[in-house]
Amino acid sequence: MKIHIYNGHCSIYSPKLTLHQPNIQQTNLTVILIKEGIEVEHTDSKSIAVKSANTLLNECKSQADRSLKKNNKPENAVEILDTLTSCVQKGVAAEIERANEEIAFQAGVRKNMAAQLENYTCADETLNTTVAKRTETWRGKKVSVMIDRPASKIHTIEDFLTEDECKAVEMAAEPLLHDATVADGSGGSHKSDSRKAKQAGIHVNWSKEEEGDLIARLSRRVYDYVNHVLPFDIMEDGQEDLMSIQYFGRGPEDDKPDRYMPHCDGDCNGMLFKPGNRMATIVMYCEIPTVGGATRFRNSNVHIKPKKHAATFFSYIDPETMKMDDGFTEHSGCPVVEGEKKIVTQWVRLGVDSENPWNSFNTLGIKYSDAANQ
Repeated sequence: MKIHIYNGHCSIYSPKLTLHQPNIQQTNLTVILIKEGIEVEHTDSKSIAVKSANTLLNECKSQADRSLKKNNKPENAVEILDTLTSCVQKGVAAEIERANEEIAFQAGVRKNMAAQLENYTCADETLNTTVAKRTETWRGKKVSVMIDRPASKIHTIEDFLTEDECKAVEMAAEPLLHDATVADGSGGSHKSDSRKAKQAGIHVNWSKEEEGDLIARLSRRVYDYVNHVLPFDIMEDGQEDLMSIQYFGRGPEDDKPDRYMPHCDGDCNGMLFKPGNRMATIVMYCEIPTVGGATRFRNSNVHIKPKKHAATFFSYIDPETMKMDDGFTEHSGCPVVEGEKKIVTQWVRLGVDSENPWNSFNTLGIKYSDAANQ
C-alpha cells in the first residue's frame, strides 16, 4: 500500500483497499493513522527531480567505482573522471529530452483546450477581465500586469489616451478606411474571413509634436511606455504608422461578424528574433461595443474586456536571449455583436530606422532587396 501526498491532497493506492469518505465537509477533521507495513511516499516536482538526480549520480558513481577497482593507478585518474563526466552528460541529456517531450505534450494539450474554448469564452458576456497578477503605476496611470514572462508580457493601462486623441485619429482615418488584410504567408497580404474590420494607417507628423499635435503626442506616449517595459530605447524612425481599426456589430443573427481570429502579431515560435520584425504591440480602445469585442489571449487564459480610453500592451521577445514568444501572446478579437469597437494599434519593430523603414521588409520579415537577390 502507498499513500501519495501531492500538493496537499492525499491518495491511497492498494490492490485490496478502497477508501470511501462520504459526506465529509471541509470543516471536519480527518485523521489517517499510518501503521507499520505502510509505505508513505511524498511526491512533488521538486522531490521527483531530486530523486531522479540522485539515481543518476549513484549510477555514474557506481561506474566510476568499478573502473577505479579495475585500474587503481594514479595515471588512470583522468580516464575514470572522463567516464564519470560522460555518464553524467548522457544522463542529463536524456533527462532534458524527456522533460522537453513532456513540456511539448503539455503545451499541445493546453493549446488544444484553449482552441476548443475560444468561442465559448468570447460568447460569455459575464466573463470579466482576468484578475491581474499584480498592479503598479506609470505616470499616475494604473497598470495591471497579467503575464510577466521573459518573452511574453501582457499589461493593461487605464486612461492611456484621451477623447481628443481618439477623435483626432478617427478624423485622420475616415477618408482612408478600407477592408483589413492579413499576411498571406509568402511575404504579402490579402483579405481574409479570419479578419473582418475596416482599417486605415495614420501617418504621424513628428514635425508638429512640439506644437502639441494630438496624434504625435499619443504616438510619443506609446514609445515611452514600450521603452519603460523593454530595454531597447526604441525610436519612432522607420516604425509602422498608427493603425485605426474599426469593427461594427450587426446583431446576434450575423453569421459572419466583425472579428479577428487567433493570431500572433510577430513570430511566436520560440525562435531567434529576425531584425526589422515586430516585437511589441499596444492596442488602445476609443469606442467599445455593447456586446462582444473582448481581446483574448487564449494560450495564457487572459481575457480582457475593452475599457474606453484604456490600452493593452503585450511584448513577444526576450531581451536577454532575443528569442521570441512561444505562443503565450497569440490573441484574438472576439466578435463584435452589438455596437462599435474602434481601436488604435501600434505595432512596434526592432531594427528599423529612417534608412531601413518597416515597409522595406515583407510580411515574412525579409527585406525586399534581399529577397530579390535570392
